[in-house]
Amino acid sequence: MSDNPERFPHEEHPRPGYGAWPGPQPGPPPGPPPGPYPGPPPGQGYQGYPPQGGWPYGHQGYGMPGYGGQGPRPGTDDMTMAMLAHLLGLLTSFVGPLVLYLAKRDEAPYVRAQAAEALNFQLTLMIAYLVSWVLAFVLIGFLLMPLVWIGSLILMIIAAVAANRGESYRYPLNIRFVS
Repeated sequence: MSDNPERFPHEEHPRPGYGAWPGPQPGPPPGPPPGPYPGPPPGQGYQGYPPQGGWPYGHQGYGMPGYGGQGPRPGTDDMTMAMLAHLLGLLTSFVGPLVLYLAKRDEAPYVRAQAAEALNFQLTLMIAYLVSWVLAFVLIGFLLMPLVWIGSLILMIIAAVAANRGESYRYPLNIRFVS
């Protein structure tokens, strides 16, 4: 035993510190990754960007895979703009998400996807409010309108928080008018 404070009596090897590379591990080396590797054959070296045959294991380039296939671009305000697309629905109905969709559709795939999702949700809400208004003549609509409003408020806040974390959010029960 050495006098390393990171070593415990039952451990044969010391623990790595925070952020430290653990170094070679005892035992056999890890095997190849599962499934076929789409990159170049062994010994051929790096062949280009992206690897020939695409990225391994479903990776889409920058960001996280998901709706739209892209995550936020590093070093940009994509997450803030996507969050704003969801929150503008609270104030402007479909106008705010529509403006963001039209402004960012060609330059930021993540913002475009989240603004399209927010726009679709606002259009779906307009239909739900119209149906509730028609059903108000049967007195059921007076119960539906507050339920639709509370549910939409909760879903828009959840979507804004998810977009601010860089996640792709899809609203449940959303009619997809715009993609």
